Amino acid sequence: MRLDKCIARRTFAKLSCIVGLRAPTGSRRIGRGPRLQDMRHPFATQKLIEWYREGLDVARELPKLSTYLGHVDVSNTYWYIEAVPELLSLATERASEGGAR
Repeated sequence: MRLDKCIARRTFAKLSCIVGLRAPTGSRRIGRGPRLQDMRHPFATQKLIEWYREGLDVARELPKLSTYLGHVDVSNTYWYIEAVPELLSLATERASEGGAR
């Protein structure tokens, strides 16, 4: 069964208020703060870091991440990857070892 996008967003917003990520507005709106889609960037970046740490071939794994994020083309996934120091360090280290594994 497929999860309805509106229900998922609303549930995330309500939970965000409960745990203090969002400040309630007092109106029907469910506060301001992080949105469910904001979690895609850190998730994608963290997944790449995990793959580098595990010694996996990141280029080979990337289509899996793209599929999970709902992208048809891997090039759309690159927009979600953040240039955090740990990821840059791991990628540089891998490249200096002789290329992608």
